[in-house]
Amino acid sequence: MRRLAPLALLLALPAAFYAGHWQSQRQLAVRLEQARVQAEQLQLRTVELEQLRRQLAVMESGEQLARQAGEQNRQTIKLLEEQVFQLQQELATYKEVLAPDSRREGLRIRAFQLQSTDDPRRFRFQILLSRVGPDERPLEGTLLVELRGRQGGRSRNLPLTTLAETVPAEGLPFAFRHFQAIPEGGQFAELVLPEGFEPLEVRLRARVKGQRLPLERSFRWAELQ
Repeated sequence: MRRLAPLALLLALPAAFYAGHWQSQRQLAVRLEQARVQAEQLQLRTVELEQLRRQLAVMESGEQLARQAGEQNRQTIKLLEEQVFQLQQELATYKEVLAPDSRREGLRIRAFQLQSTDDPRRFRFQILLSRVGPDERPLEGTLLVELRGRQGGRSRNLPLTTLAETVPAEGLPFAFRHFQAIPEGGQFAELVLPEGFEPLEVRLRARVKGQRLPLERSFRWAELQ
């Protein structure tokens, strides 16, 4: 029996070695299978991610085109509104000029058109002048515009020259026979109100060459918007 014990031990060593080797090979195979499955999942997720990126790019491109189209439509609508306003004013002026019962002759301050913008302190404006009477000589002169309102609890008057970059310090010049829009060509100028200024009234004063007394007209700010 004592002689057989070493022999049994020698025979058990190779068996243990092969058993351990088989176990490690099995674990390796399991890990390889897990790695293969994860690789397949990674590939699928990569494909899905690429598809989502392409879809997002298409959506963003579509939204950008939609925004551009919407902006173009808004600009077209704004241009049409300006053209309609210009035509309405011109038609009214022609009717007044040709009216047989019109007794007042000379310059008229017909309108001060005001439009708001996305900036609550920035506004677009246009002024329309006309004349009544058969005289064909051009009317020439200068138009001064002033905004009256309140700021800091006090009354304050601001000349348009301090609010609009396009208005010269000496005022807006005009020269016409029947009517004139300022600015011309259906365009609108811009003015920017100071912070905290509350406009209440727009006052216009026109001085015509050859006439001593100026023509004045006021428009309430609340009625212009």
